[in-house]
Amino acid sequence: MIDYRKELSEVQYNAVTYTDGPELVIAGAGSGKTRVLTYKIAYLIEKGILSHRILALTFTNKAAKEMKERIAALVSREQSKRLVMGTFHSVFGRFLREELNYHKGILPYTSNFTIYDTDDSERVIKEIVKTMCLDPKVYTPSTVLGRISKAKNNMITPIKYPQSTLMEIDEERHINSIFKIYEKYNRALISANAMDFDDLLLNTWLMFKDNEHIRQRYAVRFQYCLVDEYQDTNRIQKAILLQLTKESRMLCAVGDDAQSIYAFRGAVIHNILNYDEDYPGTVTFKLEENYRSTQTIVNAANSIIKKNRSQIYKKLFSNNSEGDRISLYRGATDRNEARYVIDIIKQMTTFEHREFSDFTILYRQNWLSRSFEDALRKEFIPYRIFGGMSFYQRKEIKDLLAYFRVVVNPNDEQALRRIINYPTRGIGSTTLEKLVDLSIKSEQTLWEVLSHPRFYVNLLTKGTVSKLTAFLHQLRSWQGQQHLDAYSLASVICKESGIATLLYSSPKDEDQEKYENVQELLAGIKSFVDEHSGEDSPANSLEDYIREVSLLTDEDKDDKNDLPYVKLMTIHASKGLEFPVIFVVGMDEDVFPCRQSFSSVMDMEEERRLFYVAVTRAKEQCFLTGADSRFRNGRFQQYEKSSFIADIDDRYIKGLFLTFQSKSPMNNNL
Repeated sequence: MIDYRKELSEVQYNAVTYTDGPELVIAGAGSGKTRVLTYKIAYLIEKGILSHRILALTFTNKAAKEMKERIAALVSREQSKRLVMGTFHSVFGRFLREELNYHKGILPYTSNFTIYDTDDSERVIKEIVKTMCLDPKVYTPSTVLGRISKAKNNMITPIKYPQSTLMEIDEERHINSIFKIYEKYNRALISANAMDFDDLLLNTWLMFKDNEHIRQRYAVRFQYCLVDEYQDTNRIQKAILLQLTKESRMLCAVGDDAQSIYAFRGAVIHNILNYDEDYPGTVTFKLEENYRSTQTIVNAANSIIKKNRSQIYKKLFSNNSEGDRISLYRGATDRNEARYVIDIIKQMTTFEHREFSDFTILYRQNWLSRSFEDALRKEFIPYRIFGGMSFYQRKEIKDLLAYFRVVVNPNDEQALRRIINYPTRGIGSTTLEKLVDLSIKSEQTLWEVLSHPRFYVNLLTKGTVSKLTAFLHQLRSWQGQQHLDAYSLASVICKESGIATLLYSSPKDEDQEKYENVQELLAGIKSFVDEHSGEDSPANSLEDYIREVSLLTDEDKDDKNDLPYVKLMTIHASKGLEFPVIFVVGMDEDVFPCRQSFSSVMDMEEERRLFYVAVTRAKEQCFLTGADSRFRNGRFQQYEKSSFIADIDDRYIKGLFLTFQSKSPMNNNL
């Protein structure tokens, strides 16, 4: 039995043991949010709720994995395995596959549907725009996909789009063909038996809305629901939670309105601000003790966030040491600013025995990293930028994954088109265009056209038909080996497709790196198989692997580099993390806060919450830096200091850092 009184503070204990109705836990920065969630799940299990009847939703697979490991240490690994825990997309994707497997026809998909990433979706949209003869400069794939994503996250289907406020906005922006593209895009996904990420939510909501018996079954199945980072939920996520908790109302939402920074992704801060309106009788607990930062940093953060009107009031406190005041520096140019930051890092590693890994440079926008990268390179200081290209977005990885996708779901047209002539097998773009045209005219999928040579035998040369037949034979051979585990089949495909040989035999250094990346992918698949191979119900097939890997995000990547290095990342990417020493750079008006936030009070308050998040990443020391001029867009531009500086109480800031001087000019302080 866990001694909850001993393990938790009083307010944490009260939040963990409350089970009489809906609950809201306002977890301030560094206040032990994950601890409360994990202990609450352990408490529910101890009180007799079967673990498979507990639903816990997170925003990253990494967070779910960490929580499961902590819960396993509290109860048992067997019980933690049975928890229904994961991201909204992975859990609801699982529900969809289960229901499509047993109830044919509830949605126009089969259970082996593919999940399209952004690149896949944008390629489909690009083709649709082309066939509709629309201006590709106006209807860019990213613009169109953004509008479609917004529609789906607001539960607007293609049929409802023309009557929605989104259509009015489209007409104002002279992009009034979006709804037609949306309709064609939706049909293309259904034809390919594919869903994009937003569909995983929209189709779950539709499934529950249109099939009351299914909704009720899931509502009864889960006795208790918990949601992490509730301030980041959007409209459709809240709607699905209401569907699942309609009768029981047993929802524990954990989050912090002061860290709601994802409105651009569709997050709705009012979900947490108005939680008690959705769940009358809610009991709210506030976790206000910050275990992460010094008293000075916590006090400075409080002075920042109190300027916002829309918030659930709380006042963080810390029992840690008082710590240094926040240091301010303003350089004449961005080069001076970067020089100052690098000098501080060098001095602290020399005189205070800091490691490079103690330092993190945070910025509002990616372009700000350039001057700091240049300065770090000149000093031979190792660094890494977080939020760059994901491992799974690399071409060689996407190529091999496309092979896997076609083996699992041959109707996945985007994957099929990607691999049809890679490695080169003499099936050129002209041939592919003819096959796609046949697919459209015959209203058959590309796979169905390929599978029936009668469609194209008189249209193509004998040599090309022979190559297509050989390609088809190879794919069918792999499809017939799906009884193998994921690693065994993936290894066969990698070898027989010719990808491994092509990269390994290439004299180019970049191809050697690509070969190593492919080997790393196979190593990851081997780990997946080892982890999911159980005697009872092994879930280690290639189809199982594709389901999991298609839901990975950049936040889920493991950092396997043990060498110390300085970290650079956007403030958005830093949320949920903590660092000994941080530099928040680019503290200039129009940069941070950014110009776009000036248009409304709501936008400015979100921008201030972002500043609050940045400062609360620091455990021991925090520096805020800016520059009077920056080289941007081919010329120097002048900037005033950020208005956010005035939000910090003067008691917690200082203009100069320590007593030693940087080589940078330090006489121009914020």
